[in-house]
Amino acid sequence: MTEPNIDAAPDLSFDLRALPKVSLHDHLDGGLRPATIIELAAEIGHELPSTDPVALGQWFRDAADSGSLPRYLETFDHTIAVMQTAPALRRVAKEFVEDLADDGVVYGEVRWAPEQHLTDGLTLDEAVEAVQAGLEDGMAAVEESGRVIAVGQLVTAMRHADNSQAVAELAVRHRDRGAVGFDIAGAEDGFPPSRFAEAFTYLAQNNFPATVHAGEAAGLASIQSALVDGRALRLGHGVRIAEDITVESTDEVDEDGVPILDVTLGELAAWVRDRGIPLELCPSSNLQTGAIAAWGEDILDHPFDMLYELGFNVTVNTDNRLMSGVTLTDEFELLVEAFDYDLDDLLEITLNAAEAAFLPLEDREDLVEYINEAYANLAE
Repeated sequence: MTEPNIDAAPDLSFDLRALPKVSLHDHLDGGLRPATIIELAAEIGHELPSTDPVALGQWFRDAADSGSLPRYLETFDHTIAVMQTAPALRRVAKEFVEDLADDGVVYGEVRWAPEQHLTDGLTLDEAVEAVQAGLEDGMAAVEESGRVIAVGQLVTAMRHADNSQAVAELAVRHRDRGAVGFDIAGAEDGFPPSRFAEAFTYLAQNNFPATVHAGEAAGLASIQSALVDGRALRLGHGVRIAEDITVESTDEVDEDGVPILDVTLGELAAWVRDRGIPLELCPSSNLQTGAIAAWGEDILDHPFDMLYELGFNVTVNTDNRLMSGVTLTDEFELLVEAFDYDLDDLLEITLNAAEAAFLPLEDREDLVEYINEAYANLAE
C-alpha cells in the first residue's frame, strides 16, 4: 500500500451531481428541509431555535459539528417532533425522495424508526403506511419530471427502547409494501446487537435482510456482534473496522518515490474485507461525530481511502443531510478533492452500493447496467 497522492484534485470536466448515485445510509428524520420544519412546527406550536430557514439550517449544522455523537443526536428532537402525524410523515417522505432525485440518486434506502412517531396516536403500521405513501408520491413526481428513482424503507428499531421484536415483525409485515430491510439505531455504545438477538433471529428465520449501525460510536466488539448476533449483511458506518488494521512505515518507496507502507489486517478486518461485507461509510458525519477521532480531525485522516485501497467494499453515504449540511454530491466532491479520485473510482464505489442494495438480484443487475451505461456516456 502506498500513501495517497493528495497534492491536487483531478480535473473532472463534468457535473458530479449528474452522476447516477445509490444512497444506502440516509435517515428520514435527518433529511428534512428547514422550511418544512418551520411550517410543520408552526402547525403544532413546537418552538424552534429559529424560524428563518437559513438560520435554522445553520443551527442544525453547528449543533452537529460538535465532535460529540450525543449532541449530534439531540438535533433530532426538533425533526421528530414535527413528524408525528400521517400528513407530516407523508410530506417529509415525498420531499425526501425529491431531494434525492435532485442530487442524482437513482436508488435509495431511507432508514427511520416508526416507534418514534407515535405520540399523536399513530400505530406502527399506520406510520409505515404514511411514509410509504409519501415515498410513492415522491417517486411519481420524479417520474413525471422525466427522471427515475426507486426508494425503499429500512424499518429501524431504537437500541434503547426494547421494542426490537415488535419492529422486526413490523418490517416483515411490510416486506411487500415498501420495506426492504431492518436496522437498529441510536446510542451504539452500551447497546450491542446481542441485546436484540431474538429479533435478529426472527428476521433470519423470515429471510429478511438487516444492516446494523456498528463501528461508529463503538469499536470492534460492536462490529463483531453485528455480524454474529445481528447477522448483518451490511455495516452501518463500520468505519472503526480500521482499528483492526496496522499500518507501519518501511524504508522502501515505489517508482514514484512514494513511501511504501506495510499493512496487516486483523482477523475481523480480514473477514469483513474478504467476504465483501459492505461498509456504509459517511465521511462528513464521521468527522462531526468524532467517529474517526483515533485517526484525526480532517477528511485526509479518514480511513475511507485506506479501506478502499485495501479492497474493502466501501460505499459513500450522507447519514443525515440536514445535520451535516451535505448531499451525496458533496460527499463525492469531498473524496475527489481529498484522495484524487477519478471517474473510475467513483464508478467502482457507486457499483459497490448498487450491488449491496437490498433488492432482488434482477433489480440489482438492472441498476448496475443503468449506472454503467450512464458512466460510459460521460466518459465519451
